[in-house]
Amino acid sequence: MRILICEDSTLLREGLVRVLEDAGHHVVAALPDAAELDEAVDRTSPELCILDVRLPPSWTDEGIRAALALRARLPQLAVLVLSQYVEERYASELVTSSGGALGYLLKDRVADVGDFLDAVDRIAAGATVLDPEVVAQLLSRRARDERMQRLTEREASVLALIAEGRSNQAIARTLHVSEGSVEKHITAVFQKLGLEPDESGNRRVLAALAHLEHGGATTTLQQGANSAAHSGIRTASQTGMNR
Repeated sequence: MRILICEDSTLLREGLVRVLEDAGHHVVAALPDAAELDEAVDRTSPELCILDVRLPPSWTDEGIRAALALRARLPQLAVLVLSQYVEERYASELVTSSGGALGYLLKDRVADVGDFLDAVDRIAAGATVLDPEVVAQLLSRRARDERMQRLTEREASVLALIAEGRSNQAIARTLHVSEGSVEKHITAVFQKLGLEPDESGNRRVLAALAHLEHGGATTTLQQGANSAAHSGIRTASQTGMNR
């Protein structure tokens, strides 16, 4: 099988080349980043591309974005993504994207040569091969998503304001409702998110984290998503309004 590798670690890249070629495969290219990936794919016509999730220059999501682009441009091309650990959002995007055969394995799996080569063969044959840990975390993510979907529109609005660190009084003013109504909505939010009362009284913070974790937008303009998230959570813990 013709295989293209895109991996920034020299040791792992060369190790993959050796393992694959010893198994009878032909490595048509071994790249340190995705800068020339499209050109190399067009030039060498691989049957399988193996990509690291994090590649230069930022070592964040270059590899996964390249994998998604390849699947969109060349649906017949099999893709195997290697990652140090499970990137839930990216894994979910990859699994749900259109395209051909797919694999998402953790790099620790590469240490077991037999399992790795078996996964390569199964992907080449058209299968979807996911590390068990990837499957477990995707299922957990789905469960959390379903939990958020239980909220009504008004409860979701209240949760967004909690994530901004608003007090009950401020939420009531913003939504033009009574503080009693806000308290009822907050109680419903806690129940639907499965946040039971505890001695630390940090359910507000946990609810804010759940909101932000699922890409929930805050309701006012703030400077930068990251600073908003941190500010919202910090303020929520300082309001003294924990329930």
